[in-house]
Amino acid sequence: MSASESLEEIRDLYHDLVAFSESHLPTVERLAAQLEAKVDDFRHLLDKPAKNEKSRQSLLSGKIHVDDQDYTINEECKQTTIQLADGLDLDELEAARLFIAFQNDPENLARAPLENCVIRFHERRLFLLESLRLVLKKGTDPDNDPNHADFFRTIVMAILDSKPSSNQRTYTQKCLSAMADIKKWLRSVGERVQNASILGSTETGNFAEIMDFQKTSLLRQHESLGTILSYVVTASEAKTEDFQSFLAIVKAIDKFDDLMVHYVPPLLTFISHFGNVEAAYSYSIAKSFHEKIVDNKDDSQWSLQYFHSASIVWWLAEYSTWYVDSPNDPAIAALDLEAESEARTELFFDALRNGAFDFILSLSFEVKRADWIDPVRTSLRRWLLQDKNKVPDMIKDSTPFSDSFQVLLMERLEIFVDRFITNMPGLLRRLRTDEDQQRLLNLEKQSSQRYDIDPHQHNLDLEKFVVAISYIFEHRVEAAETFWEDPENTLFGFLQWIGRRLSTPRACAVSELVLSLSEGEECASAAHKFLLEEGSGFGSKSRRTYSLNWEQILYETQYFVSKIRDVPVVPQSSAYSKGRDRTDRTGPEPETDKMLESYLRLITRLCHNSLEARSWVLNHPSCRIVELLFSLAGSSVPGPLRACAFEALAALLNQKTREIGENVWLALDNWIAGGSLPSVALAKPGSTAVTPQWKEEVIFDNLGFGFEEPTAFIVLLHALVTSYPSDDGLNDVLTFPEHLGTSHRSAGITPYVDFALGRIFATKTAEIQDIVQLRVLRLTCLEFIKTCLSTFNEDLVIFANRCNVSVDSAMRATSLISYARLHPFARVMEWLFNDRVQDALFATAHQDQHEVSIASSDSPLIIALHHSIEVMNMIFRLQATYLDILRPMIKTSTSGRPKTVANATLASFEDAILNNLQLAVDLGHYCGTGHQELTLASIRLLERISTSRKLITSSRDGGLDERNKIIGVLVMNGESDRIAQTFIDAMQLNVREISYGPESPGYIVKCNILKLLNNCLSTTPNQPSVAHLLLGFTCRGHMVEISSGGLFSKGVSLFHSILELVTEYPSGEDGNNIKWMFDIKLAALEVLKKLWKSPLTSVYTMTELRANDFLFDRIIKQPLLDSTSLFDGRPVTDDDFFLTHSADCFASMLRQRASFLDYTAAEIRMVSVEQSPTLMRRIISALLGETTTPDGDSITNPSVLDLFDFMEMNIPEEFRRPELQLLNNLDFSICLKGSEDETADLDLHGAEQLVTLRSNELRKYGQLSNPDKELTLQVETTHLLGYAIADNYRRRLVIFRLQTLKAWVHLLSVIVQDCNFDRESKTAFILQTLQLILPKLEKQSLDNVTEALEIARLAKTLLFNLDFVESSLGKGRAGDMANDRLFQLFRISLHSIHSPAATSQLREIFYSICYRYLTAMSDVPSTSTFIRRHSIQTIKASGERLIDVICDDAYAAEGASRISALLLLDALVSLGQQENSKYIIESFTRLNFISLLVDAIKHMPSEIRDTNAQHVSLLLSYYATKLSLLQRISQTRHGSGCVLNAGLFQAIHESGLFAVDPDLGIDIDNSDALKKYYELLLAVIRIINTAVLSRAQHEQTIDQARKFVSKNRYSMVAVFKRHARIGGARTDMTGDLEELVENFVLLISMTGFLEFEEESSLKSSASKLFT
Repeated sequence: MSASESLEEIRDLYHDLVAFSESHLPTVERLAAQLEAKVDDFRHLLDKPAKNEKSRQSLLSGKIHVDDQDYTINEECKQTTIQLADGLDLDELEAARLFIAFQNDPENLARAPLENCVIRFHERRLFLLESLRLVLKKGTDPDNDPNHADFFRTIVMAILDSKPSSNQRTYTQKCLSAMADIKKWLRSVGERVQNASILGSTETGNFAEIMDFQKTSLLRQHESLGTILSYVVTASEAKTEDFQSFLAIVKAIDKFDDLMVHYVPPLLTFISHFGNVEAAYSYSIAKSFHEKIVDNKDDSQWSLQYFHSASIVWWLAEYSTWYVDSPNDPAIAALDLEAESEARTELFFDALRNGAFDFILSLSFEVKRADWIDPVRTSLRRWLLQDKNKVPDMIKDSTPFSDSFQVLLMERLEIFVDRFITNMPGLLRRLRTDEDQQRLLNLEKQSSQRYDIDPHQHNLDLEKFVVAISYIFEHRVEAAETFWEDPENTLFGFLQWIGRRLSTPRACAVSELVLSLSEGEECASAAHKFLLEEGSGFGSKSRRTYSLNWEQILYETQYFVSKIRDVPVVPQSSAYSKGRDRTDRTGPEPETDKMLESYLRLITRLCHNSLEARSWVLNHPSCRIVELLFSLAGSSVPGPLRACAFEALAALLNQKTREIGENVWLALDNWIAGGSLPSVALAKPGSTAVTPQWKEEVIFDNLGFGFEEPTAFIVLLHALVTSYPSDDGLNDVLTFPEHLGTSHRSAGITPYVDFALGRIFATKTAEIQDIVQLRVLRLTCLEFIKTCLSTFNEDLVIFANRCNVSVDSAMRATSLISYARLHPFARVMEWLFNDRVQDALFATAHQDQHEVSIASSDSPLIIALHHSIEVMNMIFRLQATYLDILRPMIKTSTSGRPKTVANATLASFEDAILNNLQLAVDLGHYCGTGHQELTLASIRLLERISTSRKLITSSRDGGLDERNKIIGVLVMNGESDRIAQTFIDAMQLNVREISYGPESPGYIVKCNILKLLNNCLSTTPNQPSVAHLLLGFTCRGHMVEISSGGLFSKGVSLFHSILELVTEYPSGEDGNNIKWMFDIKLAALEVLKKLWKSPLTSVYTMTELRANDFLFDRIIKQPLLDSTSLFDGRPVTDDDFFLTHSADCFASMLRQRASFLDYTAAEIRMVSVEQSPTLMRRIISALLGETTTPDGDSITNPSVLDLFDFMEMNIPEEFRRPELQLLNNLDFSICLKGSEDETADLDLHGAEQLVTLRSNELRKYGQLSNPDKELTLQVETTHLLGYAIADNYRRRLVIFRLQTLKAWVHLLSVIVQDCNFDRESKTAFILQTLQLILPKLEKQSLDNVTEALEIARLAKTLLFNLDFVESSLGKGRAGDMANDRLFQLFRISLHSIHSPAATSQLREIFYSICYRYLTAMSDVPSTSTFIRRHSIQTIKASGERLIDVICDDAYAAEGASRISALLLLDALVSLGQQENSKYIIESFTRLNFISLLVDAIKHMPSEIRDTNAQHVSLLLSYYATKLSLLQRISQTRHGSGCVLNAGLFQAIHESGLFAVDPDLGIDIDNSDALKKYYELLLAVIRIINTAVLSRAQHEQTIDQARKFVSKNRYSMVAVFKRHARIGGARTDMTGDLEELVENFVLLISMTGFLEFEEESSLKSSASKLFT
């Protein structure tokens, strides 16, 4: 197996193990097989072969043998491999193996091969280590699922190989050795970086990045090894010599850094393994280790005393079990137990003096991520750890500890805490007693005033221990739940004990402990009961007044608030302006501050998490908590304490009711107006009048100082503007009283919005230097902004204008105007167009990619970044509503408006984006940071930016300069390639991802990327876009191309990843078509479709698809459909099919089928143009049902005719709307999204809102006055929404089936027109197709005219491409079958023509079909007689209506339809003539149709003159067809008589066609006007000649014709002259006049005009002579 395959398998194994540990793995059997296959890899993971001279010489020889293959190595490869071996201290042949596998790594093509190999080497090691960690964790977990426990234990034992040979190291020793090697390796990396920095050389372009990657990876590996070592010891695989070796290593540790911390979990595990009485070792072994650990002689001294002290405490907690649990052990019984106890006590207190608890507290804190800042807790911790001489600050690396490591460390420390409390309770009691005595002594000395002693300075080791416990349980909800579930456990008893006789510092510590145990609702409720003394096991015990309980907390809070409330203070505004320290005040002492802060933090946690605690506090009979907290906030207290008050108020608003929310708003507004602040603090210099506005300004100024206060205050504001939980989804109610503030300003919360956005987000964030504080403050502001935007329901505005529901009456706000004016949405949007706010917003959205990548998903950096991007998305979505509707509405409002926000004049948010185009690059990079929600938000915003016409084009001189600005910024510095690589990685097909279903993060990301690409390509289909850039094309000006060395040309671009999705992603399983699978395949196919249809990319796309055998792959995998086909588990016949996603699944399948058919047609056209007969034959074979592979094998596949199966799937034409009483006139058309003729889709949320509005309206007007009406409303709502959903799915299915039918018809048309069939094959294919479509054509002509139209078009194409030859349609069985199908088509066409359902467009096609059938079949001699007779009988059987309809269309239809009707009539007349039938002519006579035809001749010149040039050709064609029909009618004596009797000569005379100047013709708006005129004359003269010939023996006819010649002789003479070119007349404008002259001569000859004229002349002369 190659290294690349091995890495991929290990990566997949790791992800499966993670999924299994989280109970998300769908297939456990696959994991078991993988683990069994990887046992050897795990076993030899730590056996890294070092550099080897023999291997190097083999490499230098130029020929090596790797993975069972021989390779010849060139010089460049040798040197790179040697560099790799030196850099990794790896055997040269192993390095060569790495190089061969990863030199062209498709995931890192932009990197040098050496860099790729280094990255992949470390990735493989880390994935293996992490996989091993997970396996060991499962194998050593006593709570493991019994079904899997034995298997994992077996795997663990196989890996650890517990019985190594004498010359082998144990796995423990391997781990220790590997950790030591990594430490050296890290030192080497640091030295290389330092040397490069000194010398100013970075060796390669990405040197710093690679070194940083190695450092991070090595730290992760070291951490994993520490964790693995801990689990190995837990598995009882460690020996005494292993512990001795380990102790030697930890003694030598000389720095409090990450590497040292990695040794702590295994140290704690070793201690538990060898020190506890339950371990399988004797007391003597434990005693020997006791002596080694506590020994501090020079030769065994620990480098770090505080680490040694902590280790002693950890050891004593375990070692003491020998004296507690086994006092009767002979070895112990022989000891002086009292002396032993005293020795351990002395060791313990010495350890405390040397910083044991200091180190444990520091350790428990430092391993936590420093993403969040908790000023109060940080202050408490720093207060407890003031003595830096004991424990220095940890030297932390930028790489944070992993969550798994933190959990393991906290679990081990939790075991220590439990053992310490259980085994050493006497030491705890003595510790508390000593501290209490020292505190009392200090107080006495201070009160006697004999000593200058701070009473608060004394030993606080017990408090350090308690706070350390709080860190240990922090964010470990399951551990906390276990704590509260068992009141008999040791820790619970400790909490009861430590919670009594509380000193002020200890009250702070215990409060922090209870707080850490109160995460989650269950734990918070348990803590609440504990404080109420109602929990089992402790409720009956009496407590002293200074124990920790609710009454004590509230009493002390009230006491200290009342004590400090009226203390005079310096006016804060003047104090701040002079830079005075805010802590200069008379008030509570520092310990009191911390106690109050801890109490308030505990109140905050419990009230936020527990409804029970929140209700109890709010309803406390003697403590009005809201007033108390605002009173505290208005007192002279430090900022952090005021911030705690605000946070407590915010917690009280969790899951708030409207009453509580409005009461807090009123209390806050009263407080802001100055009602609760000391009067001195608000004294206005030089004036006796203090206005509420001035008070407001002062308080807001004060709240803006520092970090804690503004942050907490905005948290409070956010809680206040959050919607009520009881909201029905409409968001139609304001979260504050509509009259709020009317006593001193205009109503609303505008001042609070201005404070949050103007003072804090725009201004304050620009001043803060601390990066963590900045991130938290930005996050807090963005949460407020996002909530203000998201709680505004823009649909209400739309509904008010476009639906029949009275929104003003239905909504809970007083009116829509009030709602729009008072809701914070408009003011927030106004601020978001302010330049300073936008600067802050874009600054938040611009972060370092590396920091984002390594940050935790729940860190303020990631959440704030995500919120900033989401806010931008919301601005894009909502700006039209604000700018076009709300802003004008508010401006015209008669109520008082606040002053306008400065610099909010941007026309749109796109203008701000134009000034921050780097955002597009950042968004692309964020997609590769591994944070799903951030990735999705980034993709959505990138999509909006990339599809905004204002951003991708710019106006120049009134036109469009089509340079895409986003492309411009992305191509700079090669950013587009890096972003494209991120997308390529995300789009890789992953079988494991598929097994997790549509909720898989990878699936969701893929869908969003495809949506981005599709929307980009739709916005500018014929111009380069961001989508083209990401897909792998090179954009140059208005064109795209394929770079020779780019990802596309190498076949590894995003385009190819999408192609792989289309071809390889499954569509279902076990015969069930699954919607989410179809959805992603469809989205990917839509991208390809847009590319192959666009002229910009068609050639590249079609060429690449052909190179990948796309057509043949797709046709082989086309699913066939029938009534039993399952879509999301349901057939079409299922009653609930149209109420579920099954219908949507069917729609997706139809769209995929249509796209495939479109592509196949395009491919055939291209192959036909390119004249590739071999490929064409292969395509034809595939379309007929047999695909030939490149290897020459044949595969049977559905033929193109089989793919007509979708038409057999029944889709109802409509659903009956339910009969309703209350909701009968509710129209959901307003809730349709998209174009109705395309993909009209119901917005179900909008429909539900509309129903809710109507329900509210009915309630308001008293129409739901009893429960029965409410029940009726619920039933009607269910029925109506069900109908809307079903009808929506039905409508979409009808649309998509029609699209698929059009694509199929188009493909069949292309096949018969462009495929090089021989005559027999073509005829057979056409007849097979006709046999397939005729039943559906007959049915749909009556039921579904739209679909019938498409099928009829195909039938017409087939008929016109059929060769009507004797060999195919003559006598014989085959000919009879062919004739039968053609006649069936003719019969269906006739029947459909006079069908009431037929449209003019459909009849036009049927006219053409009938015309082609009648004219073509007459050319088949052997069958023409029978066919003619059968046809005339069929026509007669169709009834008089048939001729009526055809004649009506021939006379009055639009466009080409009347021409087609005339052509059919012409064929029918011809048929009648051949069969000697007068039926058609008599029908014309009955309808007076011939008279209408003749009469139309009169108006031809005038109609031609009045017709636009673009319609002249069609009109002339119509005249030509009409005159041809008259000529056809005139070919029989009976017909010609009808024509002449209709006044033919009179009509011609009145038309004036022959009276115009032959040199000018009639006025035709056409370049060939004169030629058209002579063509018209020819058509008319043909009718005359035909009629005269038909009635040559009729003297009256001859006489009429002779008179015609006589009247128009001058016109004829002019034609003769022009034809003979007499007088120099031009003939190029008239065309060939030969036929016209011949017809004139024929008419003159038939009428004997010359003879008659001569005879008349002679008679005239004789008459004169006689006279």
